[in-house]
Amino acid sequence: MSDELVEGLDTGAQGQERRGRRGSGGAEARRAKRSSRGAGLSLPFIDRKIGVFNVVSDEGLELIEANADKVLEEIGIEFRDDPEALELWKGAGADIDGERVRFPKGLVRELLKTAPAQFTQYARNPARNVEIGGNNTVFAPVYGPPFIANLDEGRRYATIEDFRNFVKLAYMAPAMHHSGGTLCEPVDIAVNKRHLDMLYAHMRFSDKPYMGSVTHPERAEDTVSMAKLMFGDEFVDNNCVTISLINANSPLVFDSTMLGALKVYARAGQATVISPFILAGAMSPVTVAGTLTQILAEASVGMAFAQLCRPGAPVVFGTFASSISMQTGAPTFGTPEPALVLFGAAALARRLNVPFRSGGSLCASKVPDAQAAYESMQTMWPTIMAGTNFVLHSAGWLEGGLASSYEKFVMDCDQLAMLQRFSSGIDLTENGQALSAIEEVGPGSHYLGCAHTQANFESAFYRSPLADNGSFEQWEAEGSLRIEQRANTLYKRWLNDYEAPAIDPGVDEALTEFVERKKASMPDAFA
Repeated sequence: MSDELVEGLDTGAQGQERRGRRGSGGAEARRAKRSSRGAGLSLPFIDRKIGVFNVVSDEGLELIEANADKVLEEIGIEFRDDPEALELWKGAGADIDGERVRFPKGLVRELLKTAPAQFTQYARNPARNVEIGGNNTVFAPVYGPPFIANLDEGRRYATIEDFRNFVKLAYMAPAMHHSGGTLCEPVDIAVNKRHLDMLYAHMRFSDKPYMGSVTHPERAEDTVSMAKLMFGDEFVDNNCVTISLINANSPLVFDSTMLGALKVYARAGQATVISPFILAGAMSPVTVAGTLTQILAEASVGMAFAQLCRPGAPVVFGTFASSISMQTGAPTFGTPEPALVLFGAAALARRLNVPFRSGGSLCASKVPDAQAAYESMQTMWPTIMAGTNFVLHSAGWLEGGLASSYEKFVMDCDQLAMLQRFSSGIDLTENGQALSAIEEVGPGSHYLGCAHTQANFESAFYRSPLADNGSFEQWEAEGSLRIEQRANTLYKRWLNDYEAPAIDPGVDEALTEFVERKKASMPDAFA
């Protein structure tokens, strides 16, 4: 769990000497005990007890909103290859010019009044339900890489077995509240069929909430159909059981694939995360304010379109925003400008009274090294401090999103548990104030043996299952292992210890039959 047994309290030269003489099983054995004790036990989603950090004044936000209104009214957004979408907008009062849609001032905000400020995504295990919006934060894993990486094999294309492994790791990770979506692309299965295997893996090997398929409208329909087999028709018709990622094709375009999936989910009352995909300098202006203007225009229109499909459909204001190297054009991560964009977009979402998605453990590094760690935390700290509600890519992201890393997945999960503890704020109860301890110890003594310490030592401080805090001599005696090597051992231990959550045999049979029937109904397609 997030708070682990405090061990190894030896201090001073004598304590250092004892630590240096310990055998090779000491610290490693304690780390193994900690990691196995916490894995598979899920922490609830985060109910933040800390405030949000603002980097833009109200006047600045109003300026960005006015600029976005100008973009929507004068420039507009294209809805490509979807005549139905154009008809819906025309009926709502928008101006249609070919595939270009322009929006009279106030239209989009009026439509957004029916979007819920917060909603529940139900899991098949009610204890795993998550609340998206308000003061809540939900962590979800990496999404979309075609490759996997680990120390044993290096980098290779992902398979369905890798996908199942990552579902299991997400299930085992205490601070991973959500099973996610496309944890990696299983390229050993046909493109038109792999969504079925991925959905089944989420539904069978985890009981946490999960994401739907968006690569074709029919695959979105399959997602809803399988959800009804799991939860029942009436429950799905009246509750959110899936959430799905809808990307704007920035700048200022929604394509038919994303629109088709969006319509399916919105009409089914299922949640969508409307996320402009931004690499600033290529897909948006190079400035923070200009990028925020475009993000607000795109995200608000996408969310409003969901309300046209079904008023009250749950939506999330999303953004994936990074910068590029102006020398090479390559995406960069962990830099200051995207962090400012994240803070600004979160504030704009709060003003619209809708949940917000952004952030993640993003990095450009090809291995889980110091660069990966720095870049990931330079994104995750703004993510937490901005009050982000839904955090995709929170663990496992490597190589600019091209690879799902086994080692980095568990390394990131360790950090997520720390961020969850931080987000709980300061305990100001009588126990938290600890006046009894101060009174008992008095001047010049120490707190190691006092009653308050003894009563709280199991939960006082977060204990990492990965970090090495021992002496150099002990680290050397245990093999001089780097953290990614320890992470390699940890993810394998989690997979070895994994036990599938129970599922109703009738539901499992219905899901299996659905997958087999759908796959048999069409030839393989790999494009």
